[in-house]
Amino acid sequence: MKVKSIIRIIFNLILGGMLVYGGIMKFDKPMPSPTAIVEKVQKGEAVAPNTEILKIKNYIFGMKQTGFFWEFLGIVELAAGILLISQVFSGVGALIALPVVLNIFLFHLFLEFEETGELLQTAGLLLINLVLIGFTYKTWKSLVYDKKILSLG
Repeated sequence: MKVKSIIRIIFNLILGGMLVYGGIMKFDKPMPSPTAIVEKVQKGEAVAPNTEILKIKNYIFGMKQTGFFWEFLGIVELAAGILLISQVFSGVGALIALPVVLNIFLFHLFLEFEETGELLQTAGLLLINLVLIGFTYKTWKSLVYDKKILSLG
């Protein structure tokens, strides 16, 4: 049982640390104007060297150009990371982190598949996230499966 607790603490720190770092990086650079890429295209400037890079830039630029979503994503990453690092609220942190980590993994799977290192790293983070949720299964299983609600009599 002690080994399980140590693994859980280490996984919380790894995933939480990565999310805190990613959340802070969302606020690192100034936001481009909502029309920055469109203006570059209209001027005839190169936006990306190839279609794959253009897809990545458009995806990230789409979140940034809303004026709020990129920052919102950073706040969610920070919140989930802090909850995971706290150890006390790590179960909630793992549940909040799951859609974010899944999205990051899918981004790398479909838009940066050739970046094997990053793909493996994000797959590892997704696996850690799923293991952490599994550790707290007894706590949240009644939210997913409740025999009283399912019985009709």
